Amino acid sequence: MKFCYFDASTGLSGDMILAALLDLGVSSAQFKEKMNELGLPVSIQIRETKRASLRGLKVDVRVTRKKVEARKWTDIQALLEGSPFSPKVKKNALAIFKNLFQAEAKVHGNKFSQTHLHEIGADDAIIDILGTCFLAEVLDISDFYSSPLNLGTGWVKSSHGILPVPSPATAQLLKNIPVYSAWVKEELVTPTGAAIASTLVKKFIPFPETSYERIGHGAGSKDFPKIANILRVFYGKKEEFRAEKKVYTIEANIDDSNPQVLASFFDKALKSGALDVYFTPVLMKKNRLATKLTVLATADKIDSLISTIFKETSSIGVRYYAVDRRVLEREIRKVKILGDEIRIKVSYLEGEEVHVQPEFSDCLRMAKKTERPVKEITQLAMMEYLKRLKSNG
Repeated sequence: MKFCYFDASTGLSGDMILAALLDLGVSSAQFKEKMNELGLPVSIQIRETKRASLRGLKVDVRVTRKKVEARKWTDIQALLEGSPFSPKVKKNALAIFKNLFQAEAKVHGNKFSQTHLHEIGADDAIIDILGTCFLAEVLDISDFYSSPLNLGTGWVKSSHGILPVPSPATAQLLKNIPVYSAWVKEELVTPTGAAIASTLVKKFIPFPETSYERIGHGAGSKDFPKIANILRVFYGKKEEFRAEKKVYTIEANIDDSNPQVLASFFDKALKSGALDVYFTPVLMKKNRLATKLTVLATADKIDSLISTIFKETSSIGVRYYAVDRRVLEREIRKVKILGDEIRIKVSYLEGEEVHVQPEFSDCLRMAKKTERPVKEITQLAMMEYLKRLKSNG
């Protein structure tokens, strides 16, 4: 199984995704032959080009008929379900189109069943979306990841008139996804690109620690003088992509908060996805006693945790920075004592077992239930684990 990571810092559209995936090594002839089985009136051209002196593959899908009919969800559904693709490809393509229709229905105030798509629902978009899902299958991609998305800025012409960037449908699709705007006054993320990314991508994170085998370059339609309108796709073995390896430390010094408020924040931070939370007594300027709040979090949780800090504490500013960490491989096993199960945390270093520890919350629960000392429960759990290990050894 493989992963792919979108570096979408200079654009993300359906045709750019197609081109980047093809550039990973899929035969253009194979792709065209499969797309021709749809029977759509389109011509697919694949060529190498340059954007700001960098090479990339460009895919142009040209509709050969003069009049392109708007399509409703039922039209798309019937076409995809009747297409000669695998169930997985159809399922992913339908999910992308469904999200696209829901976004369009929402921003235009229409019923889902009555919503129709214009430029993003034409035959070229079907090639973009279905083609992406097909190439993902050919390349054996199981996990999609992406950088935060650079939306661009300005205005874009559409069938609904001149719209602000991001377009309403794009903005709707990218809710709860990290985005920003930089460098150019152009639309960099299209609704089709947003629909594909928001449906398929598992996490939107800065470039993580990883090892990749190939890079695909998909060229967009714009040729900016200073930045390359190219989507880079990094591709490699699934097990080599460590999305959670890089973590961040968030800190704040607080000298005017009730300790009970800080205790309440502790639980909320953990429920919001913090890896760890702890407080340290510190001495601040003017000899004021204070509490240093430290939160450890993955990149995708930074914004929500900082927001929680501002809402739940008296802090008016935080600092955060990336940190490296090494963690042992871990496994949860279970043993049964006194008629109930206790989880056992087992840690490994280079495949060898180095730490074994009963889950304290389980031991505490059983101690209360049986009215026995918690240390006795812990000892019983360890004895049962070692007994099982010996019998299996």
